Amino acid sequence: MRTIEWDYKLNQLRLIDQRLIPSSFEIVAYEDYKQVADAIKGMVVRGAPAIGATAAFGMALAVFYSSAPDVPALREELERAARVLGAARPTAVNLAWAIERILRIADAPVDNIDDFRTLVLEEAQRIADEDVAINQEIARHGAALIDDGDTVIHHCNTGALATVDWGTALGVIRMAHEQGKRVHVLVDETRPRLQGARLTAWELSQYGIPYDIITDNAAGSFLRSGAVHKVLFGADRVAANGDVANKIGTYMLSLAAFDNTVPAYCVVPTSTIDLSLPSGVQIPIEERDQDEVLDIKFQGRLASPPGASARNPAFDITPHRLVTAFITENGVVNPPFEASLGVS
Repeated sequence: MRTIEWDYKLNQLRLIDQRLIPSSFEIVAYEDYKQVADAIKGMVVRGAPAIGATAAFGMALAVFYSSAPDVPALREELERAARVLGAARPTAVNLAWAIERILRIADAPVDNIDDFRTLVLEEAQRIADEDVAINQEIARHGAALIDDGDTVIHHCNTGALATVDWGTALGVIRMAHEQGKRVHVLVDETRPRLQGARLTAWELSQYGIPYDIITDNAAGSFLRSGAVHKVLFGADRVAANGDVANKIGTYMLSLAAFDNTVPAYCVVPTSTIDLSLPSGVQIPIEERDQDEVLDIKFQGRLASPPGASARNPAFDITPHRLVTAFITENGVVNPPFEASLGVS
């Protein structure tokens, strides 16, 4: 099933609640775009492509449940929803990209309220359907870089849960596995929210792909040992020069891969590439609540002393010099990225 789906009978947005995996699998339904914004912020749904599609459907909810008397008023409602949804998580460029697509389609010369609602919903559905097709193209290009017998380190979660379906970096691994290649995955826990240990490991179990969970700070040791052949990760935003904003820990992982001459591939749809930003310096980095770091237990008790404070940036910037290549739906993009990303 898809991570994100519109229920056409009830006019609801349905999301897999990723906070509960792997202990339980539940679907939550939404009829209010403000609740959708909270779901994005609270990480019911996460992953740049999934966030984008969710926001697009959130815009559709805004017009379906609005009491606006006419299309101009409905457009105003849509713009309010765009501001609320757009503020949910600032780093993922797919969020703003999907909202802008909906706003552009809403400029069409439509006078009937029902026609306007249909127009918005159809564009949101188009964004979701395109995501699945794009991910499968990415996977085909990326699987060609995976050799039979490879051991791959994967950071965070970039599978079907992080997209509408299939996935980006994890989708590459899945495609290679389905092609019959023997692939073993070392799954970074991805602290502090453990997207690797909770979500990636769960997805790999569904696919029957062998894996071992490792702590984030063990990756360098495995890379130095020569046991790792490739590193794969996704991105929430890529600047025009190839700098990558991705889940915190990607920078250290990329440094270790670079130092040990292990290829590090960033796997993204082209919608994640933000050519308006010259470098990663301009990418806004979300800092989340310190409780995500402090609310960690050791032997049943809180690991931090009472009154401790913490810093919790959700992302870091990996300089383009540490990225071997980008894998997109249009193929493998090699350096120099300032020239090649613009035509990817």
